[in-house]
Amino acid sequence: MRYKEPIKIFAKAQTSALIGGSIDYLTMIAFTELLHIHYTISIAIGGIVGAIINFSINRHWTYQSNQFAIGGQLIKFVLVVMGSILLKSCGTFLLSNFLNIDYKISRIITDIFVSFGFNFVLQKYWVFKKEKIALVVDIHGIETA
Repeated sequence: MRYKEPIKIFAKAQTSALIGGSIDYLTMIAFTELLHIHYTISIAIGGIVGAIINFSINRHWTYQSNQFAIGGQLIKFVLVVMGSILLKSCGTFLLSNFLNIDYKISRIITDIFVSFGFNFVLQKYWVFKKEKIALVVDIHGIETA
């Protein structure tokens, strides 16, 4: 039954991504359509809002890694988010301008690739990676961490 755990984590990660991504996407549309901010800037704003939600859900629910120090996870997560925002902005811009696809559609296309190929992999195997605690047996045979 070992195969169930990775599937469960993947499903939780995608649920978290869907929640954070939906808020990110709606924020992008609101800033672009209502405030007339260029969509590449709106992607960055939405990315920050969605990232805050995504980090909280992933830390506490998806990877259950809230027993580890938040500082290291947060630094790694911010780096992943910066890369993600850059990839989403560039991908959306390229698809919109060179293939003449509406930014809302090109953003969804870009998000699919960035979500599975970048965000999920880096969050699972780097940001929220469970650290192994080495047990040391002292000369008296008592295990210590």
